[in-house]
Amino acid sequence: MKIIVVGTGFVGLPHAAVLSEAGHEVYAYDIDPQKIAAYESCDRSQIEYYVNEPGLAAAIAETHNRYLFFTTDISEIARDADVFFMCINTPPMRNGATDLSYYLNAAHDIAALLAERESDNRVILVNKSTVPVGTARVLENILKEHGVRNFGVASNPEFLAQGNAIEGSRRPDRVVVGADTEEDFQILRRVYSQFVNHVRIKYVETTPETAESIKYMGNTLLLTYISFWNGVGARVAESLPNVRMEDLKIGVTADGRISTWGSYVSNGAGGSCFGKDIQSLIYQLNQAGASTDLLQAVYNINEYQKTYLVDRAIHEANFNFNQKTVALLGLAFKKRTNDMRDSAALKAVEALLGKGVKEIRAYDPLAMEAAQEYWFNPEKNHLLERITYHESAQEALRGSDAVFISTDWEEFRGLSRTIEKTVAPPYLVIDGRRMMPDYEMLVEKGYDFLAVGSPFLPGKAVVTQSSDNGVAVELEPA
Repeated sequence: MKIIVVGTGFVGLPHAAVLSEAGHEVYAYDIDPQKIAAYESCDRSQIEYYVNEPGLAAAIAETHNRYLFFTTDISEIARDADVFFMCINTPPMRNGATDLSYYLNAAHDIAALLAERESDNRVILVNKSTVPVGTARVLENILKEHGVRNFGVASNPEFLAQGNAIEGSRRPDRVVVGADTEEDFQILRRVYSQFVNHVRIKYVETTPETAESIKYMGNTLLLTYISFWNGVGARVAESLPNVRMEDLKIGVTADGRISTWGSYVSNGAGGSCFGKDIQSLIYQLNQAGASTDLLQAVYNINEYQKTYLVDRAIHEANFNFNQKTVALLGLAFKKRTNDMRDSAALKAVEALLGKGVKEIRAYDPLAMEAAQEYWFNPEKNHLLERITYHESAQEALRGSDAVFISTDWEEFRGLSRTIEKTVAPPYLVIDGRRMMPDYEMLVEKGYDFLAVGSPFLPGKAVVTQSSDNGVAVELEPA
């Protein structure tokens, strides 16, 4: 089929690449010529600057100029396309509502093009973006307003986890298609022919409104799991004596009715979906007059989790951040991506700067360039000047008084030895991801340790150590 994917971000670009693998003629369209030039180059570094997903660059190179094409102009292509996938950014507004301005602008532009086509072949516009329930009807009205003939609208939400978007697109757990007519369902079955009647993949056909709701319900339930374990499980292990977090998780989730997903504890979930989607659902339900107490509690717990370790350090470890240097390890919202949207590290930086730190020494394996762009201020904001950027965890640790682990990169699991070699106690380790299973070794050697899901552990050994900065310290028994 001839398919146009409108928007080439974290959703659109992987979707276009995988559709082309199925033999469709796919045009990935974006108004940003720099993006399109980067994708056309098939150069991995240029592609990953915009969308960093394992396997994406290879997938693009495999079908580029055979089945997959990139363009900033669809005026001619649109005339005989079968399907448009709308993969447009839908950011949150301050009141929690979804900003549909980019989406609606694109919809009007496409409708104007389709109104001029000579063909009467059926064309379907499909919402792939996460949009409020009822947006398919808005899209339908736009197409009618422009006089488009023989069209359908559908909702086909994406359920991809960043860092696994290519494999998730090739082998989804489900494909949800919401449409109004059998003709439209038949067309979309052709698009997804490899998934229809699959023995493992659930292929769900429903109404557009139900499909839109499934996306919101799914993401909200996932965030509820995370907030339960952070807001209840972590508090039990932090507050009640002799409770082991890992054993607590294993024992509770041994019940087959209870999901193991989300049973990890952390300094909060980020990314472009969870926070935005639950706020949008709260707004939509409030507008409909429905109660949102549970959803609001889930959201509040997750936001609190992003900064509460700073407060625990002050009140439990008696750590004064004023004029201290803190190494911040991990800036992306999760491992295997350079995406910083709604990252817990952003809230941690705000909290640390608010406590008067002298310097934040930042490091992330993939998100350094994104971080420097995010925190760039042409007016040289004096607080942002306190953030410095480093090429490794060890470099970020040098000269610091504390370390805050904010992202679950695997390389941080081996950090204990690096800390021991680089900085000397007294020193505070704040582990927001429970990345250090050998933390007892650090505590024995005098390092203070504070982790989500554990009580504060003061350093207790008498040792004499030297660090990279040449400082020797003799510790008294705790």
